[in-house]
Amino acid sequence: MTWSARLAELGVELPPVVAPIGSYVPAIKAGSLVYTAGQLPVVNGEVIATGKVGAEVSPEEAQQLAKLAALNALAAVHDLVGVDAVVRVVKVVGYVASAEGFTGQPVVLNGASDFLGEVFGDAGAHVRSAVGVSELPRGVPVEVELVVEVA
Repeated sequence: MTWSARLAELGVELPPVVAPIGSYVPAIKAGSLVYTAGQLPVVNGEVIATGKVGAEVSPEEAQQLAKLAALNALAAVHDLVGVDAVVRVVKVVGYVASAEGFTGQPVVLNGASDFLGEVFGDAGAHVRSAVGVSELPRGVPVEVELVVEVA
């Protein structure tokens, strides 16, 4: 089964690539790796949530936002090389805008990791960094970037 068929089986449609809000490109290929820029929880060009996790945003809501950000990162991969070229997910880096004292960043990023595992199965197993930060672009609670190996 191809990854695009797996996405269809899951009822997941890859969205259009989110336009960069700075001087960078959404994804770049170097050798057999594709690196994405940090992706935000954006739908149709609009941020769907703002605030800090542990204050205005619950960890459960933030998990869904991390999943959406990962979907947007996957869309950037697809736009560059096609999702079916993915051999495996190598690394996920996630940033969580955290209220003071919030230490559940790994739980929040499980939203992205679990989604990638659902799509790619064993090829979705990856290393990860979950980083708490004071602010993120456009006031979003979560930002996710991917490194994937491609054929």
